Amino acid sequence: MSKVDGRVTYEVLLELLDPKLVKMQFPNVGMTAVGDPVMYFTKYPGRFISMHLQGVDSIAVAPAAGGGPGGRAPALAVGKDSLDWPRIFAAAKTGGVKNYFVEQSWDLTIQSVAYLKTLNA
Repeated sequence: MSKVDGRVTYEVLLELLDPKLVKMQFPNVGMTAVGDPVMYFTKYPGRFISMHLQGVDSIAVAPAAGGGPGGRAPALAVGKDSLDWPRIFAAAKTGGVKNYFVEQSWDLTIQSVAYLKTLNA
């Protein structure tokens, strides 16, 4: 993830862009790079319009090509990961999220939707 003066660019953009003019989408799959969605939703209430949902194992990250650090975590279905989804969805309301998109392979989408249907929104 890119940085500006040692800070994650995503957060710098949230601080610099006018909240009356610019709403953001939270890239859930990028949370291992940008940080905890709950922190963003509570720190920047009303700044988000949508969120891409993908399962993320916030503990294990796959090694990068060549065996170095910084690779992408393996794809997981929502609910088959290490995230506290009820907590994230509660905070997303504060963040202003109105639209959610499950963006995964078809098999993972089916599993994710099945899990999401079990939650009380």
